[in-house]
Amino acid sequence: MMTSAATHRPPLAAGWLASAPPRLSLTQRHWLFRPGALTAGLRQVGQVRLRVLAEYADGAPADEARAMRIAPGAPVWVREVLMSVDGIDSVPARSLTPLRASHGAWQGMRRLLTRPLADMLYHDSTVVRSPFACRLLASPVPFHATAAGVLVRNGRERDAQRVWARRSVFWRQGQPLLVAECFLPDFWTLQAGRQAPPLVPHQRTPR
Repeated sequence: MMTSAATHRPPLAAGWLASAPPRLSLTQRHWLFRPGALTAGLRQVGQVRLRVLAEYADGAPADEARAMRIAPGAPVWVREVLMSVDGIDSVPARSLTPLRASHGAWQGMRRLLTRPLADMLYHDSTVVRSPFACRLLASPVPFHATAAGVLVRNGRERDAQRVWARRSVFWRQGQPLLVAECFLPDFWTLQAGRQAPPLVPHQRTPR
């Protein structure tokens, strides 16, 4: 079973919070700090579809490098996806790992295609997950551009200033994999009046 270890708590970059601020609703707090595989939770809400937005090599932005404890500008492999629930664009996600690790400890990241990252994370007892951090996304954060791009395509660019995100770092063989997920305003509308679904184990996606 995957554990969350305080010893793997990533350094908090500017703007990231170790706990949810009081102004957030109970529903928002639940999803921003919900343990386990997010995909499993979303599947309890409705039918989940995952689309790959981009996969590419880049230099690690300072905000994300700090969380992974690597040097800013170090080469990384980035994967950005968008998960829809019942046809509603709901959760963009961004994951990155050192480029060398994408050919080693985290090489499975390059072979996922349209399967969720959880397929390779929640069936390996050696993987350790850090505690979550959350924040309201803003333009200095690399992930903000991913979320804003989805909102612009949906004609919701005005909502780009009210997107909450969470992130944590997975560690395997000493190598970090940073995973950030944000919840678009339409997701909170979808959740209105619903109870938070219980935690369930992640089931691998059929190939």
